[in-house]
Amino acid sequence: MPRLDLIAGARPNFMKVAPIIRAIQSRPELGLRFRLVHTGQHYDRRMSGDFFDQLGLPDPDANLGVGSGTQAEQTGAIMRNYEALLAGEPSDLCLVVGDVTSTMACAVVARKAGVPVAHVEAGIRSGDWSMPEEVNRVVTDAVTNYFFTTSEVANAHLRAAGVPDERVFFVGNTMIDTLLAQRSRFQTPEWWPQLALRDRSYFVLTLHRPANVDSAGQLQALMQAIVDGAGDVPVVFPVHPRTAAMLRTLPALPGTVHVVEPQPYLEFGYLVSHAMGVVTDSGGVTEETTVLGIPCLTLRDNTERPETVTMGTNELIGTDPTRIPPAMARVRAGQWKTGAVPPLWDGRTGERIVDVLAVLLDARGHR
Repeated sequence: MPRLDLIAGARPNFMKVAPIIRAIQSRPELGLRFRLVHTGQHYDRRMSGDFFDQLGLPDPDANLGVGSGTQAEQTGAIMRNYEALLAGEPSDLCLVVGDVTSTMACAVVARKAGVPVAHVEAGIRSGDWSMPEEVNRVVTDAVTNYFFTTSEVANAHLRAAGVPDERVFFVGNTMIDTLLAQRSRFQTPEWWPQLALRDRSYFVLTLHRPANVDSAGQLQALMQAIVDGAGDVPVVFPVHPRTAAMLRTLPALPGTVHVVEPQPYLEFGYLVSHAMGVVTDSGGVTEETTVLGIPCLTLRDNTERPETVTMGTNELIGTDPTRIPPAMARVRAGQWKTGAVPPLWDGRTGERIVDVLAVLLDARGHR
């Protein structure tokens, strides 16, 4: 039986591999095995362990245990440890998801070891080379053999880069598979009663991009604009560890802003699905709000997920703080656009990916 490595290293990866694991486990007749490799890029309970528990992921078969460090330090440790794993126990295919450091590092190692690479969420591009994720995307796709895409825009990017059509598979979005599978299980956060929150009467805020949070001046300006835009509407702010460090250097926030720890998947899903609107710089959150029909304001000047803007509920507000209050005022007034769900974001992407993998591995003579 052929075996593929499923690489997961950071919080978004866990949501994206879960549907693929479920599809493999539910289709034993396909004769596929997998090895779940956790790189340890996100390693604390809130950023990693809770997701395994809530999404029903099995314990990792291998944990590379890279822990904290600079991007270069993490990249080097992941590459060194994954190379050792492949040397001891080879795999027939390496499947990577998304655009984090673990994705790029394991793809390069696998290809150099003669292991073909499949990339889920291939072809997405922001055009912004100041984003580490953009570097990861381009490098990963440069060494990828098989490309699983979320949109026709991604397909076009790959064609423009010279990727043959027969290596591109438009399958949809595994992040949405997880969202739809878990939606009925969303949980009210334990602190919800203390904040006296009501449905559609608060904003959710997430910030973690370096351009937004690594400068105290920029972060303070953004926070003030968000406070002004929200008025008397509460803002629930699950704070990423990167953001928390800078936030501690700023003046105290007003009582309308409720800073909470990073939330487990089911609790965060509840927060977003019951919000008046979401203010974020996360690409994945824009996909979720599009499917949930929640207004979304993205504090970035570009996006690698343009379908969330052209079809969904997302708008690019940019990083100029003066643009935030008017946009939030439109949400408060109920004047936001009504979006639609992009093609194949239907909850069955994992099944389509596994069907393709079975054919690919069979064609390579493993079965």
